[in-house]
Amino acid sequence: MVELDTVPPFFADKQEQLAEILGRYPEYGKRSAVMPLLREVQHTERHVSEARLAEIAEIVGLHPTEVKGVMTFYSEYHGEPVGRFHLQVCSTLSCSLAGSDQLYDYLVEKLGIVNGETDAEGRFSLQKVECLGSCGTGPVVQVNDTYYERVTRSRCDVLLEALKKDEMPEPWRARGGDNEGAHKADFLMAHAGAGEGESR
Repeated sequence: MVELDTVPPFFADKQEQLAEILGRYPEYGKRSAVMPLLREVQHTERHVSEARLAEIAEIVGLHPTEVKGVMTFYSEYHGEPVGRFHLQVCSTLSCSLAGSDQLYDYLVEKLGIVNGETDAEGRFSLQKVECLGSCGTGPVVQVNDTYYERVTRSRCDVLLEALKKDEMPEPWRARGGDNEGAHKADFLMAHAGAGEGESR
């Protein structure tokens, strides 16, 4: 008889966390916990495997294909491992008009990967995504869960250099009339040419 490799259940040693997530919903609404459970797995393992889909389905009383249907609808969940720094470039109209297509091409050139790929080190992955909800501050790049707004090539260079050193810069806020957190631009100003706002 052939023995198959098995994966220990993700939530086996996280019962308190699991109870907290399920406790957010009434017993009849356990299926509502699908997204937070997917998020926990994605955040820890950088992807959601078929085994994890089946585990989540069993927890909430759904069929694995139903859980997969939820997972594949959202760009934040991945069936294959993404890099430690997952770069998502908004490709919808507002960001495209602001230069996101050129920014994506620049990232392809700098990282040597294209949409859906992860580099050999497992450090960077790249993805074109639909609207990130920051239409007035394009082009926008989301790194893991952090937004960087009005990303020019020089700002992109600063961001990539920081990530190569495993440093995650503070989010860049560039909304019109938003003076909260203005000091966050100090990181850019500390790097030559990074805070000039050019779009070369």
